[in-house]
Amino acid sequence: MRLWSLHPHYLDRMGLCGLWMEALLAQAVLLNRTRGWKSHPQLLRFKNHRVPVFAIGYYLLKIHEEARRRGYSFDLSKINRPRGIVEKIKLTNGQLFYEFKILKERMKKRDPMKYREILKLEEEVQCVEPHPLFTLVEGDVEPWERSYWRSRVPDN
Repeated sequence: MRLWSLHPHYLDRMGLCGLWMEALLAQAVLLNRTRGWKSHPQLLRFKNHRVPVFAIGYYLLKIHEEARRRGYSFDLSKINRPRGIVEKIKLTNGQLFYEFKILKERMKKRDPMKYREILKLEEEVQCVEPHPLFTLVEGDVEPWERSYWRSRVPDN
């Protein structure tokens, strides 16, 4: 499971569709509607939110908005409690940049055109935009991040 901290506009088609499915799975876990994935480390930040169901609902809503912007038809009714406003979750800049490195490595292989697009966007904006659920704070990669990418993603 990869619940990206990045803004969904960075993702390619496959990444956005995958994120939608994985976030719906996360929602099912938070609603206690599944037996699996209950201790997945990426769910911690949602579980630690004051109202986890609102947090995942907002997260999904922003994915849905990006999908709609691209002309995709994700089913809004699958979001249990879509909210337009929710208390933000703190996200370390180290985690955000780490995930951006992972995404660039994936895009380089899977979608070279999207890879060039996000490199250009990174150069123009000179920062990486988080998913709207998150607010940036100083810090390192989150301790719950156990991805095999930690040993594979170059530092530059």
